[in-house]
Amino acid sequence: MKFNHYVIICLQVCVLVCANPVWAKASQQPDIQAVLDEAYLKFKSQNPGKNADYIPALAEVDSRFFGIALVTTDGKVYTKGDVSQEFSIQSISKVFTLSLAMEQKGPQNILDKIGVNATGLAFNSVTAIELNEDRSINPLVNAGAMAAVSLLDGKDQKAKWSSLSSWYNQFANRNLGVLDNVYQSESKNNGHNRAIAELLTSYNRFYGDVDLNLAVYTRQCSVGVTAKDLAVMASVFANNGTHPISKQRLMTSDNVKHVLAVMTTAGLYENSGEWAYQVGLPAKSGVGGGIIAVSPDRFSVAVFSPRLDEAGNSIRAQQAIGYIAEELNANIF
Repeated sequence: MKFNHYVIICLQVCVLVCANPVWAKASQQPDIQAVLDEAYLKFKSQNPGKNADYIPALAEVDSRFFGIALVTTDGKVYTKGDVSQEFSIQSISKVFTLSLAMEQKGPQNILDKIGVNATGLAFNSVTAIELNEDRSINPLVNAGAMAAVSLLDGKDQKAKWSSLSSWYNQFANRNLGVLDNVYQSESKNNGHNRAIAELLTSYNRFYGDVDLNLAVYTRQCSVGVTAKDLAVMASVFANNGTHPISKQRLMTSDNVKHVLAVMTTAGLYENSGEWAYQVGLPAKSGVGGGIIAVSPDRFSVAVFSPRLDEAGNSIRAQQAIGYIAEELNANIF
């Protein structure tokens, strides 16, 4: 009788789970590779927007490239498409420079000396500096990102770059190089960023020599990465500051939370609010065509596709990450 009673209860539970789509979906382990495959196929033939052209080297990148990579917090790596194609990290570098500045100086210094509020304006806006009393605004727009570089330890350009590049390598779990053609192209077209740095200096919101720190900033934006590299790098944020592959702790958990907060509010520039509303993942874009996104305690995902929207965010990367986040129930809200 007890056995029969147990069987009946089990059958009733099975019926309830199967009848309830929420329970049934929660009880299933998602096939991550299948989701990446579906995202790739769904958006492969859709390629609107255009390459960034204010940096000539970026305009020359083949706009057909499309790569998706995902890394879980237990170190599993999933890929689809052009995940080994190297491209320049551009503004995604700002997240990792912010992380180093936060580890070296502490989150209060970031708040006091740079700021964390979103601007609602373009990533290279001078108007945003003049309209806001904090001036540099946040570390994920050009003004705040250059100010973050100026905060980093290092007595000269060589020392500062050595420390920063070593930091990037630890996140990537390999040695990354600088794409010289991109660096030279950016250096020759850097007048706007120089003007921003000089303006910040006039407001005492830049913390070192303009030439030195502008050179380091330009070099960091020219680092060559792949979609797989970016997913590996962002996995440190997903895993609460510990690298899921190397097992090395790189950041404190408190600092990770602060970085993810800034990514949520300012990671896709003036489109950050819409991204949070629709996708619900901390993310960061770069005009090289990459986007990273983080599902805390679960996974990181990176997509590379060079064509951008008017705000400077890869259109196809946004589409693919949005689809993946929905299919894996990853929205943090």
